[in-house]
Amino acid sequence: MSDTNPPQQPQPTSGDAPYTPPAPPAAPPYASAPPSGYSAPAGGYQPAAYPAPAYGGAYGAYQQQKTNVLAIISMIASIVGIVFILPIIGSIAGVIMGHISLAQIKRTAEKGRGMALAGLIIGYVGLAFAVLGIILFASFIGWAVQQDSSYSSYSSGF
Repeated sequence: MSDTNPPQQPQPTSGDAPYTPPAPPAAPPYASAPPSGYSAPAGGYQPAAYPAPAYGGAYGAYQQQKTNVLAIISMIASIVGIVFILPIIGSIAGVIMGHISLAQIKRTAEKGRGMALAGLIIGYVGLAFAVLGIILFASFIGWAVQQDSSYSSYSSGF
């Protein structure tokens, strides 16, 4: 009692045409037809003079803006100067490089203006601390010399 005949496809009616799948689209031509009067070179088809740009190249790719190197160095030198590793030299170098980097940033539109300003501010504060420290040290030496001279009077009472 099992049915051994395979299932049959429905037969088209007299008004229906049999189904045919659509034809695939035609492939685009690889090269356009040469202009009239053109004779092919002896070597055959020549590729284009310039290759197509790679993906992620100059078209549409985001170019990250550079940070000015002198701005980074200015901030580092100023921090080194204020931590008293190189007190006066670091601060002076930070101030000079900060001014140069601000001029370069204005001219080239690079990033790093905040670091250059931080280098300038920290450098000037470091210079102020250094000058204040020198003044305090000199006044302490003057006070110490004055105190020493008042107690070291020799009197010979014999």
